[in-house]
Amino acid sequence: MKITPEFIDDLKFRNRIEEVISMYVTLKRAGSRLVGLCPFHSEKTPSFTVFTDTNSYHCFGCGAGGDVITFVMAAENLDYLGALEFLCNRVGMKMPDTDGEKSESGRRRRFYDMNREAARFFHASLSKPGAENAVDYLMNKRKLPKSAITRFGLGYAPDSFDALRSHMISLGYKDEELKEAFLCGKTKTGKYFDYFRGRIMFPIIDNFGNVIAFGGRAIGDKEPKYLNSSDTPVFKKSRNLYSLNFARTCCSEELILCEGYMDVIGVNLAGLSNAVATLGTALTTDQARIMAKYTKKVVIAYDSDGAGTAATKRAIPMLTDAGLEVRVLHMEGAKDPDEYVKKFGAEKFRALVAESEGKLEFLLGSVLKKYNVDIPDEKIKAAEELCGIAADIESNVEREVYIGKIASALGLEVANVRSDTERKRRYRKKDREAEEKRKIVMSSLGVGDRVNRDYAKNVKAAHAEETVLGLMLLFPEYTEQVRSGKTELTEDDFVTEFNRRVFQRLIERGSEGGFGAFADEFSPEEISRMSSMLVARQELTDNSERVFEESIKSLKNAVADSREKTDGDIDSLMKLIERKKRQNK
Repeated sequence: MKITPEFIDDLKFRNRIEEVISMYVTLKRAGSRLVGLCPFHSEKTPSFTVFTDTNSYHCFGCGAGGDVITFVMAAENLDYLGALEFLCNRVGMKMPDTDGEKSESGRRRRFYDMNREAARFFHASLSKPGAENAVDYLMNKRKLPKSAITRFGLGYAPDSFDALRSHMISLGYKDEELKEAFLCGKTKTGKYFDYFRGRIMFPIIDNFGNVIAFGGRAIGDKEPKYLNSSDTPVFKKSRNLYSLNFARTCCSEELILCEGYMDVIGVNLAGLSNAVATLGTALTTDQARIMAKYTKKVVIAYDSDGAGTAATKRAIPMLTDAGLEVRVLHMEGAKDPDEYVKKFGAEKFRALVAESEGKLEFLLGSVLKKYNVDIPDEKIKAAEELCGIAADIESNVEREVYIGKIASALGLEVANVRSDTERKRRYRKKDREAEEKRKIVMSSLGVGDRVNRDYAKNVKAAHAEETVLGLMLLFPEYTEQVRSGKTELTEDDFVTEFNRRVFQRLIERGSEGGFGAFADEFSPEEISRMSSMLVARQELTDNSERVFEESIKSLKNAVADSREKTDGDIDSLMKLIERKKRQNK
């Protein structure tokens, strides 16, 4: 059995797009369509639309689009085959194999197996000679029980040039794939070495129980303190969270966001298994949206130092934009959750989480700490910053409450604080409107187009191309007309590289299977662009044939004009060269 368009169609038939998307988005009927708040960007007014007649979705806000397969890829952070497996498992279908697909699926499986074997090696190394410092660090310094070490699969990377490599080679793995998995590095002389050496190892596990990457902590003063896997075929650092595999199943109404691996484990030892951490980077918008899939509230538990406070300030708007209620843990007497649990006990930490302060109280407090409000100039600066924070609050009630708190904290009239806040809101609204207009103009001109970089240079032709492709995607019979040669349309008639690729794919394999059949060859951004082509032509039901014929003519004319201009430019250039030659004689 192979992955055919027929299989894709059957899979999509069994996984109705509205049923799958309803697992992530609250959809409401709007005529023949279903609408809801987009899960891929922050919005107050629903612009995410599901078209049940074409089994597709499109967001008119951020441009995301595709079918049920591409939706699962984005929502569950899966690649093409992973999404197919997800949907197969949902309805009890068997995942097919072919030599071609099996090799790609097998490659992913091999990375998972490779990481699992590495995790086993690291864990076993804790019990072997040479790991005494690691054991002392975990059990004595960090006071971790064996149960925690086992639960999180902690291990030790021997302080050896190629201990892991030798072990993995003995299991049949090759140097280049070990390097691609960031388990090995390569010297300038061509020698392969262990990427992690002399470090405490933290395996990173996805929601399906696969080991996808590692974090390694130095013992002692070795730099860097933490060393983390870079992106691999099965791991994207910006789209994963440490311990989400545990946190998502704990039935808690909130997630606790920590800075590091040990903080997550410390929170777990306090009886709270709903903790996650970013993976050696600052919080990303993708990570915020991933958290929003599992909870409505996040408690930020970053370090209590200056860097932790700054990171908290950066994280708050990201989490808020993802639709999450944000609270902040206020720790006194400890620099991080792990230290707090050890110093004051699990019960006090759980009480601290329960009493965590709102994001606005945190922001108010952090500004007041920064300025001496007894000095007039400092008070003005504090008022400016706080009014700026208030200006970003969309809720009228919430903004009014915060204005009252600012006025009280600074000893100012509420009316004056409100006036300054509204002034900032007006200015920011004008800036946003101006930026939106600029984006619309730039988009209409194709400037800054990351999908079709040739659009701006060939606007007329590119528009005709998109009309033709949109109708071919919408109506398979038009694709068949082109494939049979009835229209005399060829790939040579396309002047933009991206649209030519889409056309070639349609001619080679047809439009059966919908966007899901494209997902193994095109990026999510590219499929979203195809979706916008289709959506823009959905209303052309009565005159679609005439539009299709006229768009082909328009495209051919645009191509001819473009080539005529190019030929003219070349002639002019040649004449200029000849003239320069004569002048130099």
